Amino acid sequence: MTPERLARINQTLDNRQPDLTICLEAVHKTHNLSAIVRTADAVGVHDVHAVLVQGYQRMSSGTALGSQNWVNVHMHSNIEEAVSQMKAQKMQVLATHLSSKAVDFREIDYTKPTAILMGQEKFGITPEALELADHHIVIPMVGMVQSLNVSVAGATILYEAQRQRQLAGMYGQNKLSAAERHKILFEGGHPIYAEACKRKGLAYPPLDEEGQLVASDEWWEKMRMSDKAWKALQAKNAE
Repeated sequence: MTPERLARINQTLDNRQPDLTICLEAVHKTHNLSAIVRTADAVGVHDVHAVLVQGYQRMSSGTALGSQNWVNVHMHSNIEEAVSQMKAQKMQVLATHLSSKAVDFREIDYTKPTAILMGQEKFGITPEALELADHHIVIPMVGMVQSLNVSVAGATILYEAQRQRQLAGMYGQNKLSAAERHKILFEGGHPIYAEACKRKGLAYPPLDEEGQLVASDEWWEKMRMSDKAWKALQAKNAE
């Protein structure tokens, strides 16, 4: 890993906001999911949640431009499961929905732990999700159309959250656990070794201050083994 790449990854991780997230309920167009993940990465969101629609939602790598490698995307089978996880992290849950109790999205305090619910492209957020939300928010519109594309709406809200958090000095400080930070640094700085570790079930070794591996001779010996030799060794040890 070059010094420049190490500095870039560290700067990115120092700006991550683990207590700010977005949850997509039944969003079925892959380019929308990918675009929101790309925006999430841009504003420092570390985790994105999505409720499944008829199976696994696959992102479009062309739209996400690799951001899915830096943002954790968590899939859920239902909205109750997703919201329960967010509320367990003490997050206020916001639902984008025009209702009698909805407020302008800019009136919300996004410096608090926050989860933003975005609904399906055609029908919006389900009644079940609306019941689980703490607040309903709207993006004021004065034109003929009544709604924005889900990825545009998500970006609009996320950048307001970023603006408030920047003013509050919430960027530029590490909020990730040591284990999570090491995992991202290793996978981002040494992708080939990371993939080999996953195949062989090896733990990621420590990194020094320059981002270089600090590994034992035993680890290096296992790393140099071919996959065929490794499987043979594992089979022998299992006997």
